[in-house]
Amino acid sequence: MDVASELELIQRCQAGEPDAWDELFAEHYAAVGRYVFQLSSTFTREDCDEVCQEVFLSVVKNLDRFGGKSRLQTWLFRIAANKARDYRAKQVAAKRGGGQVPLSLQAEDEEGNRLIDPASTLPSPDGEMMRDEKWRLVGEALHELGGPCQEILELRYFGDLNYQEISAELDLNEKTVSSRLSKCRGKLETALRRIFSREETGVLPSKG
Repeated sequence: MDVASELELIQRCQAGEPDAWDELFAEHYAAVGRYVFQLSSTFTREDCDEVCQEVFLSVVKNLDRFGGKSRLQTWLFRIAANKARDYRAKQVAAKRGGGQVPLSLQAEDEEGNRLIDPASTLPSPDGEMMRDEKWRLVGEALHELGGPCQEILELRYFGDLNYQEISAELDLNEKTVSSRLSKCRGKLETALRRIFSREETGVLPSKG
């Protein structure tokens, strides 16, 4: 979807057209789902569906706040990253709480946002836990970088967008995308070496 069509769709959603919301979900739900699925090695398909529901509930409530400084999908990915981190934190908290699950599917916070039941508290295999810990630290490193580097790396490695898609998403030419990715990968590797200390840092997917 080009920029003009996207803007028109957003305006129709803001005007309250039900068909426009259906189009927005159809256009972006699958991409957001893939993105969420890659944010944690322990997320199940059901976990991703829960997070996606929270993402698009937030979009319905907050689309008026979308300033148009980025493409809509980039904004959706940012919301998804926050919702996924919150969801994962609840999973970890549930495990540390000895298996107690104090939330219900009907529970809402003071802003009317539905609170999600944490997933199963059964322990994961050691290998799964190690991979999840590494991806958590990768997330920390990306957050530390922030700005354009966090944005373009998340689109490439979590959003699974190719150079042409990133070029359209960020309104950059493909040579700039390639150059920025190269520089940002270097910055991320430096951050990961510091975070992982003596551990291997070869956890970044090897996409050219």
